[in-house]
Amino acid sequence: MKDTSLFLKNVSRVNAVIIVLVRNKELHELRETMRYFEDRWNKKYNYPYVFLNDEEFTQEFKILTKQMTHSETYYGLIPKEMWGYPPWINQTKAAEIRKEMEEKEIIYGGSESYRHMCRFNSGFFFRHELIQKYDYYWRLEPGVDFMCDIDYDPFRFIQKNNIIYGFTISLLEVQDTIPTLWDTVKQFMNDYSHYIPKNNVIKFIKNKEANYNGCHFWSNFEIGDLNFWRSEKYLKFFDYLDQSGGFYYERWGDAPVHSIALAMFLEKSQIHFFNDIAYMHPPFQHCPIEEWFHESGRCHCNPHKNFDDEWGSCTKNWFAI
Repeated sequence: MKDTSLFLKNVSRVNAVIIVLVRNKELHELRETMRYFEDRWNKKYNYPYVFLNDEEFTQEFKILTKQMTHSETYYGLIPKEMWGYPPWINQTKAAEIRKEMEEKEIIYGGSESYRHMCRFNSGFFFRHELIQKYDYYWRLEPGVDFMCDIDYDPFRFIQKNNIIYGFTISLLEVQDTIPTLWDTVKQFMNDYSHYIPKNNVIKFIKNKEANYNGCHFWSNFEIGDLNFWRSEKYLKFFDYLDQSGGFYYERWGDAPVHSIALAMFLEKSQIHFFNDIAYMHPPFQHCPIEEWFHESGRCHCNPHKNFDDEWGSCTKNWFAI
């Protein structure tokens, strides 16, 4: 708040983009989200949007989303090599595992498209041709709400402060979706120990037995540096996980994959908790608890309904390290 340069609107924008992975059927959910997002923040800075889909966008989608913003809007088709099975996956085995997980009522356990989405968000979104020219991104999803005015430029904030990644909500992963993820990560750390700095924050994601505790940054909200995901160390990590088959033989999510990599490769000062960005992705919300946010009229969320303090949140763990 003391850095007035973050509030300037007449300076050149950071080389940043708003990335939206969305389907045509989610058009009206997205338009509602864009209205919140524009009113609370982007109409002040007019950062461009890139919409990505594994199918062609309809003309209706393009027309109605363009109407929601004064920013540039771009529409991209995800190529098959980024949204589909790699050649080493046994698709019969993968289908059998989906059926078993669905019978066990594991969330998204039976979904093939969800697995493609998690793999895309883990290893490919930053490589899409429409994203290549940008350095920073804000991940936006349909069906979310922003409940406080954001008067400064978060992109300029993370750039000036050498921050790689920002989050608002952190929580526990469903362990049944990732039974062998941590074993694979430990193998990677053993094979590629030269990539891992000593002052990382891996204790955020470890329990007392030195196993993965399930904590992850909820990746439906991300503000970050695209060049981290493009780095040699992260690409090696993603490829290591991808070759193991866990995206399809289990149901590895992009949130734990991102979070483990961040905790393994970064220092705490490079990861930022955006307390001032009130964000809701049902059923969870982050709402600032400080009185001045609400007395100023900047927010409309209920600070007493704040997931940060509830069971399942890992935000307390973050501040404890």
